[in-house]
Amino acid sequence: MTAAPSRNIVFALALGAGSAVASIYYTQPVLNMIGTELGLGVGTTGLIPTITQAGYALGILFLLPLGDRYDRRTLIVLKSVLLAAMLLTGSISPGLNTILFTSLLIGITATMAQDIVPAAAILSPKHLHGKTIGTVMTGLLIGILLSRTVSGVIAEYFGWRVVLQLAAIEILIIGFALWKILPPFQTHATMSYPKLLQSLAHLWAAHPSLRYAAIAQAFLAIAFSAFWSSLSLILHQRYQLGSDIAGAFGLLGAVGALMARYAGSLSDRHGPALVTKLGSVTLILSFALMCLVPAFSTTSMQLAILAIGTIGFDMGVQASLVSHQTIVYQIAPEARSRLNSVFFTVMFIGMASGSVLGTQLFAHGGYPSVMAVGVIAGIISLTIRLLADRKAAQS
Repeated sequence: MTAAPSRNIVFALALGAGSAVASIYYTQPVLNMIGTELGLGVGTTGLIPTITQAGYALGILFLLPLGDRYDRRTLIVLKSVLLAAMLLTGSISPGLNTILFTSLLIGITATMAQDIVPAAAILSPKHLHGKTIGTVMTGLLIGILLSRTVSGVIAEYFGWRVVLQLAAIEILIIGFALWKILPPFQTHATMSYPKLLQSLAHLWAAHPSLRYAAIAQAFLAIAFSAFWSSLSLILHQRYQLGSDIAGAFGLLGAVGALMARYAGSLSDRHGPALVTKLGSVTLILSFALMCLVPAFSTTSMQLAILAIGTIGFDMGVQASLVSHQTIVYQIAPEARSRLNSVFFTVMFIGMASGSVLGTQLFAHGGYPSVMAVGVIAGIISLTIRLLADRKAAQS
């Protein structure tokens, strides 16, 4: 039986995943500073996070499969060096072209976070997969949720360039630490790179459990992204509150993210399929609760309900994500990186769709329409999981 990885290794993996994925969010709260200093218009400045996210999507699709062909430790460390180099280059950008190019490469190399998660699964015994993945995903999710807050605070006192420079130093230190403590990883695939990419379609066609997991999580991502993309608009229009309060809601989301580790342990004990359904139900109930916000007469009560709902649906999304990854990694251990690539590509489509839906629905239907799409997306996700259970029972 594979021995459980040490706490130091799990902590380093969680820290590495969180720090890497945070790199794609650092510029979001400081876009105004960047635009002002570089003389960019609002529309042009908005290209920076868009290009970064596009780079991350490209990296997930085209680079993650390499983890099945080459030593994951080497890939993680190589990406950490390249990511640090791109962060440093971005920090000295003199104009639009340089910062857009480095933003694209920051997104691509930040996918080291998605190399780390399957590495954690490989290092842990099967009966601890959920717990180990949950712990590493907690680090990744906290990186996402707190990156904006950290960036905003540092930039306020030292400027946006220092944010990227400090991030580069952190990534280099983490990359060195991972090189020292991680063992070499055995590779299973010997196929060429074009064949690796072609095998993604084969994996999708051959494994119904992968399709169910990816699509179910994509609908939860729609709900998640629809809320977060429209939150600042909701707070400003309904309550005349600024971006600082929206950032505080990010801290509430981090509370939900902390549940990922416990969701993993629950998945180990009772099976990941059950936890995915519990996650969907939690999200549905949370959005349903937030639908009731207009029924409360006081602003403080309305904000309290929003806060409770935010913690609740984040818990549901993260619990389902960890459990879905546990399901996916058990399909074909020799193809974990490619499975991860397929899973997150589909989930990313849901995330991007949710961002568009959230802002458009709020613009045309207001607050109720955003909450309604959260409930509907959660119900669809739950239905998919129930269909997956029926399919498994019949096979």
